[in-house]
Amino acid sequence: MEGRKVTVAALQFACSDDVSFNVSTAERLVRAAHKKGANIILIQELFEGYYFCQAQREEFFQRAKPYKGHPTIVRMQKLAKELGVVIPVSFFEEANNAHYNSVAVIDADGTDLGLYRKSHIPDGPGYEEKFYFNPGDTGFKVFQTKFAKIGVGICWDQWFPEAARAMVLQGAEVLFYPTAIGSEPQDEGLDSRDHWKRVMQGHAGANVVPLVASNRIGKETIETEHGKSQITFYGNSFIAGPTGEIVASADDKEEAVIVAEFDLAKIKYKRCSWGVFRDRRPELYKVLLTLDGGNTS
Repeated sequence: MEGRKVTVAALQFACSDDVSFNVSTAERLVRAAHKKGANIILIQELFEGYYFCQAQREEFFQRAKPYKGHPTIVRMQKLAKELGVVIPVSFFEEANNAHYNSVAVIDADGTDLGLYRKSHIPDGPGYEEKFYFNPGDTGFKVFQTKFAKIGVGICWDQWFPEAARAMVLQGAEVLFYPTAIGSEPQDEGLDSRDHWKRVMQGHAGANVVPLVASNRIGKETIETEHGKSQITFYGNSFIAGPTGEIVASADDKEEAVIVAEFDLAKIKYKRCSWGVFRDRRPELYKVLLTLDGGNTS
């Protein structure tokens, strides 16, 4: 069996609210991942600044920029070409009067392969994304990069098994999830870390594909309409193998670059032989097209 190996990486760092500083940090860690042999390198969600969605403040819309010519994407294109690596780039997108939480996928020669817009938009204390982001209109996509065909979801997307399955059905060989998740401002006793990890490990195991999750660390305080809101982001970026096993992970406090190598040819034949795609019954899944499990006629 001819092998087809790829090395993937997840970055983890604390964000300031200085775009230049954060983008430089991301570049430094991309270079560190490249030195570790990484081919595809995932940066965390909305890494240009603080996770501003703790508050509903109209001035924060100034953080959005159009997709084409976006300075951070352009910089990452140059970096990807220089190093010969693939980089999914998370950013706050302005599209005329619409706004999206988006990722541009940059191939190893610097080519922009296209855009994915976050499909599932959360709304809760500290994570008030519906104020800023329209629901994504791209649908779930896969991108043929130099090293692998990849699927990219964004944070809240990672809680939905339908998204992971849709990407793997389209041929994704590795799933990537840039993330910003941590403590819950309304409930100090709620810690979603292990739940968050187990759900994504399930996506990897159910679809027999590796999965990469990148999350930020650090404590961020935002002035809201009701006073100060604070989230401590819990990091724990990780890489799961095709049975859901964690093969590399970071802690909840330290900057990190984690890497893992996979043989995609071997995983492909394991996925075929396991039968979970052979034995699917799409004609029985109409209930998934409803919100309440009701009438599917």
